[in-house]
Amino acid sequence: MIDPRIIGIWRLISTKGIDDNGNALPPPYGPTPNGVVCFQPDGRMVNVICDGRDGLPAGEIRQFMSYVGNYTFDGVTLVTHVDASSDASRIGGDQVRTIRFENGGMVLAPPRRLYAGVMQRQELFWERVG
Repeated sequence: MIDPRIIGIWRLISTKGIDDNGNALPPPYGPTPNGVVCFQPDGRMVNVICDGRDGLPAGEIRQFMSYVGNYTFDGVTLVTHVDASSDASRIGGDQVRTIRFENGGMVLAPPRRLYAGVMQRQELFWERVG
């Protein structure tokens, strides 16, 4: 049985990155991230995230990530077995996130990882829209 709190369509509101010393880093996906994630009751999910700015500074590449797959959620840990992704290296692997619910929203946090050349912890804040 899938925890029903996760079921639905969620819109990305904000992101943050923090280095190992607790210092704030530039937000993943820029200052105006754009994204949607949908968790179906049958255990399928789809996730699309990008930098939502109309234009980017010269030389900057727009960050974009999407993946889909079957998922499990035990109330704390989300595991998605990826069967399609904009990043081919994710296909066939698992994407693991911790989830907490706060202030009417959902916070997804991937494991500590290298992003933009810095080891960091990230949090993505989502609001339910459907």
